[in-house]
Amino acid sequence: MVNFRVLQAANRRKTVGLLFGMAVLVALVVFAAETYFGRTGIGVLPIAVGIALASVWGSYYASDTLVMTMTGAKLIEESDNKKLFDLIQEVCLASGLPMPKVAVVEDSAPNAFATGRDPKHAVIAFTTGILNVMDRNELQGVIAHEMAHVANRDTLVSAVAATTAGAIALLSDFLTRIMWFGGGRDRDNNNNNQNPIALIVSIVVLILAPIAALLLRSAISRKREALADATAVAFTRNPSGLRQALEVLAADTTVVRQRSTAVAHIWIESPLDGTSVSKLFSTHPPIEERIATLRALEANPEWGSAK
Repeated sequence: MVNFRVLQAANRRKTVGLLFGMAVLVALVVFAAETYFGRTGIGVLPIAVGIALASVWGSYYASDTLVMTMTGAKLIEESDNKKLFDLIQEVCLASGLPMPKVAVVEDSAPNAFATGRDPKHAVIAFTTGILNVMDRNELQGVIAHEMAHVANRDTLVSAVAATTAGAIALLSDFLTRIMWFGGGRDRDNNNNNQNPIALIVSIVVLILAPIAALLLRSAISRKREALADATAVAFTRNPSGLRQALEVLAADTTVVRQRSTAVAHIWIESPLDGTSVSKLFSTHPPIEERIATLRALEANPEWGSAK
């Protein structure tokens, strides 16, 4: 019988496994650099990591402001929508999380997102479209999903994945450029006796590593979405609310105007779904798969009349 606790544990394990895969990929890139360039290649690693840290972690600490600017979200007060605030407070009580800031995006497409570096600096935002089309039960499921992202520190996990992927991309790009524009001389001086097969493998690793890092980053994002669905059920004890909300989103063909890949991963439904983006690079599991998982949770007799 499907149980939300089992799903939570499985998705956490898979996230850890994918992050470990990122670490292994970094080690492979470092090994490839040392094999091809000697210690010269290793010397640029701190530079790549430093640039990635500065860019990604700067964005992480200002994530709420940046995301709200990019999406056009505007903060609202309790007096602007008391019913919405009451519903959020219910989920906060169930989850033990502090009350987040609340924002609204003027957009007819139903969608929502959460951002902020930690629960004390969290913001959850809703499009006017989602507030107009969803009933109380469905909206509670959406709120629980977004609060689950806050509880699971998904902004932090995303920052770690982005930093690692960014460092890999910078290092690989830098070393590949050296390879084509002068790295051969150093290699000849330092690695005359190097196995040619090892050199070829090093070249392949340096070229393919950024793609592999992007695939891992996307896979981590998909697992965090699945984890947020399971955690939302833990908060509400009502899988049907989120399942019905996702069915509303699946049936709606409109997409938010802000379709930037920079923020596509934060929405409850990716605005890039249905485009040419490969499933391998998608930041969300297929919405039909998420609905099917929640249906399986509803079949668990522990929910009783909550179904």
